[in-house]
Formats: sequence, structure tokens, C-alpha cells
Amino acid sequence: ADSNDEKTPITVITGFLGAGKTTLVNYILKEQNDWKIAVLENEFGEVSIDTGLVAESMDSPEDLITMDNGCVCCSVRGDLIRTLGQLAKRRKDFDAIILETTGMADPAPIIYTIQTNPKMSDHYKIDSLVCLADCKHIEQHLDEVKPEGNVNEALQQVAFADKILLNKLDLVNEEEKKRVKDRIKSINKFASIIETERSKAPLDKILKVDGFNMESILTVDPDFFDEDDSNKKTHNTSLVQSVGISFKGNLHAQWFNMFMMDLLRDRAADLYRTKGLLSFHGQGDTKFVFQGVHEQINFGPSQKPWAADEERINKFVFIGKNLDRAELTKSLMECLYKEEAK
Repeated sequence: ADSNDEKTPITVITGFLGAGKTTLVNYILKEQNDWKIAVLENEFGEVSIDTGLVAESMDSPEDLITMDNGCVCCSVRGDLIRTLGQLAKRRKDFDAIILETTGMADPAPIIYTIQTNPKMSDHYKIDSLVCLADCKHIEQHLDEVKPEGNVNEALQQVAFADKILLNKLDLVNEEEKKRVKDRIKSINKFASIIETERSKAPLDKILKVDGFNMESILTVDPDFFDEDDSNKKTHNTSLVQSVGISFKGNLHAQWFNMFMMDLLRDRAADLYRTKGLLSFHGQGDTKFVFQGVHEQINFGPSQKPWAADEERINKFVFIGKNLDRAELTKSLMECLYKEEAK
């Protein structure tokens, strides 16, 4: 198995029809020359690629079309795992792989498979989840009321994202843009917003950014954890939002583990993303980090330990719906290790 640095990074791109995904894919495949990228398209229907290009034979029903700039494009008509398996022997030719998931709101199955299937995890790693949002229309998608039990895909896509490409900025004014950005941040405070026009995304901001690693909690804006007024106004249970919690002390590993297991067992469907940075009693200077999608959580020691003069502050980020900050805070603080009373 390759070490993490040797694995080929996969950027998963979600976004609505009309957000500019086709333009983005064509930009990557034709206009830019800095990156060699394999674009895997869930459906070929939406993307018009010059038919003059001759497909190479991959001994498979997938058509792999090679572009002048060394990028390739392929339609995943069958099984993604099979396609990635076939690409594995050529993966060193590419800087990155983009997986474009038309119409699929929840990337969890893809992430789960790539991280847990050894045929995949030896070769690939998830680099980041990017949501392409059309600044002009994203609000109406977010406001759309779905029939009972159905999920609003736009909300989910924003909630899952590490990066949001805010596209079609040429179609809105400053005030509209600010309103849209505030709205996105109210759902997912954690994702960085990258502004683009006509889908010309700065690829170094969305590819090989390692946005999906466990350490990404360390880059969260520290202000995010300050109790702010917006959380106090109302507790709207249908709302998708980000909750940040931080407090001092050392956690009792077993109690924390039990709390997380219960939380994920009962609430995994509502929790889109979770991230955390923890200090455990009895673990010396080891700083622990975790991050996950639904119940699929990766957990382990951080690359850097707690510094000698660093205050031990536990930090948690939850992005999801029906989140009660006070209740979560209380439950987490109950996991603190308490010194025996003398």
C-alpha cells in the first residue's frame, strides 16, 4: 500500500444542474494546461465533449477520451470501483482525479467505499468535497420545500462540502453576493468559499488541497467556537447548521467513546459532517483529531502533539440538522475526566 502522500487524490464535485459543472469540466479538460486530470463523469449526458476525439480502448465499456492537454474524461456507466480499479495502473499519469456526481446529494457511499475497500484505499484518497453553487439560483434551491421525508439536495451538498465554488458571480450584485455567502455560512461555517465566474476555478484551490484530512479541524476559524447570538435566537429543528463547541480539560476516553457511539447510532443520518480535536486523560501530550461523514469517522493522533505551553482545549464541529448546541455541549462536558475527590 502507498503512503498517504503517494495516493492519487480524488476531488468529489457535487452541484446542481445548471450550476456550471459542464463548463467547469470543459475548462479543466480543454482550457487549462497546468494540471493533468482524469475526470470521471457519472453521466455523459450533460457534458458535450468534442466527438472528434478518439477514445482509447481500456478493455472496458467505459470510454476514456484523451485531451490535448493530457487530461482524460471517462463516463462511469457501471461501477465506480471497477472504473477506478482500471485507472489504478495509469493513475501516476495524473495529478488528480475529479469525480463529478450529478444529482447525487450524499457523497457518503463513495467516501466509505474508497476509504474501506483495500483495492481503493491502497491507491486513492479523498482529497476534498467541492460543491459548485450558482450564486444566482442557489437560494431558491435552498428554500425549496420538499415533500415530507425527502431531503433538500442543495442543503445537503452545501452541508457536506469542504469547499464551495460560488459561480456565476457576474450575474449578481455585491449585496446579493453577500446575502448568498452569509446564507452558505449559516449552513456550513466550515467550508471555504471560492468565487468564480464562468466556472474558471483556480484549480490549486480545489485540487490537492487535502481538505478532507483529519487535521482540517486545526484550520477552523477560532471565532467559530465563540458562543454567538445567532445560535440563541431560535432553535429551528429543520434547519441545517454548523455548531462549534469548545471547552478546556481532559476527556475520559471511554466515556467519550460511548457518547460518540450513541450519538452516531441515533443521529448519523442528521449529522453530515463532524470534526474534532481532543485531549484525553492519561494520553500524555498526544493531541487527537477526528473527522467524518455520517457514521463513517476517522480518528487518530494529530501530526503535532500538544505543545508544553498550549492550553488543552477540546473543539468539536457538527454540521447537520436538528442540532441542539446546549444539549451537545452538556453531553460532551459530561465526558470530562473528573479527579477523585480527596
